[in-house]
Amino acid sequence: MGLVQITEDYPWDAVAPYATRARAHPDGIVDLSIGTPVDDTPLVIQEALAKSANAPGYPTSHGTPELRAEVVSWFERIRGVRGLSPEAVLPTIGSKEMVALLPSLLSIGPGDVVVVPTLAYPTYAVGAELAGAQILWADDVDQWAGNPAVKLVWVNSPSNPSGAVLGTEVLAETVQEARRLGAVVASDECYATLGWDVPWNFEPIPSLLDERVSGGNNEGLLVAYSLSKQSNLAGYRAAFLAGDEALIARLLLMRRHMGMMIPAPVQAAMIAALQDDEHTAAQRRLYESRRARLVPVLKQAGFAIDHSEAGLYLWVRPAPDSALAGEDCWGLMSVLAEWGILGGPGAFYGAAGAGHVRLSLTATDERISSAAARLTRR
Repeated sequence: MGLVQITEDYPWDAVAPYATRARAHPDGIVDLSIGTPVDDTPLVIQEALAKSANAPGYPTSHGTPELRAEVVSWFERIRGVRGLSPEAVLPTIGSKEMVALLPSLLSIGPGDVVVVPTLAYPTYAVGAELAGAQILWADDVDQWAGNPAVKLVWVNSPSNPSGAVLGTEVLAETVQEARRLGAVVASDECYATLGWDVPWNFEPIPSLLDERVSGGNNEGLLVAYSLSKQSNLAGYRAAFLAGDEALIARLLLMRRHMGMMIPAPVQAAMIAALQDDEHTAAQRRLYESRRARLVPVLKQAGFAIDHSEAGLYLWVRPAPDSALAGEDCWGLMSVLAEWGILGGPGAFYGAAGAGHVRLSLTATDERISSAAARLTRR
């Protein structure tokens, strides 16, 4: 097999002209595009990192037993997932590298099919392309049921970019059909602690490893989670996989051969982050207040908000009766840039997103207030 190449430009490069225009605003740019955290990394985590700075030896690819035990405890305490084994946990260098490498690490290749939601984080498709596999864009199980070529099914709840949440029935149906085919289901749950609307503002967003979904058996199931958003650790590249113990062992072996491991000080910081629920609750309140500030003024300015019941983004389009009606995502990007606001074009997330713009909640309170003031004046 020849070398597989990704020939498309990096999508965010296309946003540069809109960023330039937004920066020209008299009050400066309000960057709501990529979604990188802007709030401080909590001191409890910084201190744990510093205390572990003397790390002359190599860390292990599987991570410390203490870290894996904390991941298990976190899943039970926060996500309602019981019975997970520490052996079924694998720390990863952020979640994006695992998303991109997973098809290849699972020996998926030409002739195989990777199912990706029609509205999705672009790296799911990039990972399939790197492996030389075929991509099937689908939201309904019926679209791939019975297809023996399907080897991997991606689900993402809450969705990036839309914030839509998949319930236990949909997830369970996905698992059941994938198992009939012998396919792996991988669930990207990086925003699962950020539920805003009923019922997700007071009950856990379902995990793929929830026994109502898995039937109490994690065979063929993998969950990816990152501490980037809940703990402001994007710069630490702190994430993990959990699920099927046999699949984790297979992935661990490959990563040991590749020398892929999280630095020991970062592992110590992750333990501190997983043990401390106070900072995550405080960060959640910050995002909730920023969301509450933006939602009404966006509607006042002529936008409709779809889904967005959870997650870190507002998924906006023109309201049908507004002056913005008929604009596609690039037209909306231009309008927002004139107001000094930078968003993310919905087209980056598939053809289904061409009429939307994704707006992140990851800006300072001062910048969010500035954006709200500009939108109020429209």
